[in-house]
Amino acid sequence: MGSSEERVVAVIMVGGPTKGTRFRPLSLNIPKPLFPLAGQPMVHHLISACRRIPNLAQIFLIGFYEEKEFALYVSSISNELRVPVRYLREDKPHGSAGGLYNFRDYIMEDNPSHVVLLNCDVCCSFPLPEMLEAHKGYGGMGTLLVIKVSAEAANQFGELVADPVTNELLHYTEKPETFVSDLINCGVYIFTPNIFTAIEDVFMQRKDRANLRRATSFEALQSAAKALPPDYVRLDQDILSPLAGKKELYTYETLDFWEQIKTPGMSLKCSGLYLSQFRHTSPQLLAAGDDARSATVIGDVYIHPSAKVHPSAKLWIPEQIGPNVSISANARIGAGVRLISCIILDDVEIKENAVVIHAIIGWKSSIGKWSRVQGEGDYNAKLGITILGEAGSVEDEVVVYHCISEQIEAEHGL
Repeated sequence: MGSSEERVVAVIMVGGPTKGTRFRPLSLNIPKPLFPLAGQPMVHHLISACRRIPNLAQIFLIGFYEEKEFALYVSSISNELRVPVRYLREDKPHGSAGGLYNFRDYIMEDNPSHVVLLNCDVCCSFPLPEMLEAHKGYGGMGTLLVIKVSAEAANQFGELVADPVTNELLHYTEKPETFVSDLINCGVYIFTPNIFTAIEDVFMQRKDRANLRRATSFEALQSAAKALPPDYVRLDQDILSPLAGKKELYTYETLDFWEQIKTPGMSLKCSGLYLSQFRHTSPQLLAAGDDARSATVIGDVYIHPSAKVHPSAKLWIPEQIGPNVSISANARIGAGVRLISCIILDDVEIKENAVVIHAIIGWKSSIGKWSRVQGEGDYNAKLGITILGEAGSVEDEVVVYHCISEQIEAEHGL
């Protein structure tokens, strides 16, 4: 551990049950941040990335979930990584910046020189040590991770303009109606403690405006009804946009992969991205073609140690597992099974000669012999993959295609 002036604290915003509606039915059984991607909870990938930051003092998870839903995971990951991980529950919505400010006393208890802020629904390689070094060189209050995307996709995110030489953030607008730039905000930030002063300034400005309103004025009452609460501060509109062009904020561009995990389809894509990354960062987590279980493995595949995979199962044609396959704890994969681009969750049984492609198979589900469960493979489409919810049951010789269900009991061909 370095001196107190060098310490870094990481904060991961994990949202809450009302924020994960697009992730249903998967979020009905487990908090979205704990859903497994590449065999690890979604938030685990961010925590592991934070662990690489020099002089990391502590990691905070901030959200609306009940504390008991994160207690076991937080305890386990703290012991595994030997870094304190703490869950802080918001009492009410404060906004992305307001939530950070609400827990400022906890965040600043180690007197960190920098605060790393990440959104949990982000999937990327998280170049945090390199970003921190760049941030120190810029000398500003904050640095945003940014990436270039297609002009057609840019307006789904926060678009920004940066100085091509100094990387200073010159202009920022959240989800504009007209095209501004192909450079977007990745939802990963590094700030100095001055961020709390900037948030407090917004609080004070709102309170001052509220005090100037005349309660007897009908227009003022209408304005007050539309106004945000004084303690609700958005990072993008209330902090980034006003401070752009004032030599306070800078950008760090990543040339690696980046996605936002809003839907189950994107979770399957991102699971594959993390599996590909394992080749370089954690090859021991990937199953090999000469694995002791002798299943035919093609591409990047994760198999939990407790899963049972029949030696004749293959994760490609004619009998294959992979690429982009994640098999969770206590799953049972029968002879001749083909698995391609799928997530198999805990306690699933897939019987002989079944095929699963572009799908997520829910906890304790069962796929019968010679059955086929398949999606189209368009990760961006609402029905781009097939999902079986918890305890779904597909009988022998049944085809389930292009379907999302909380629970399936399929007994006839579809």
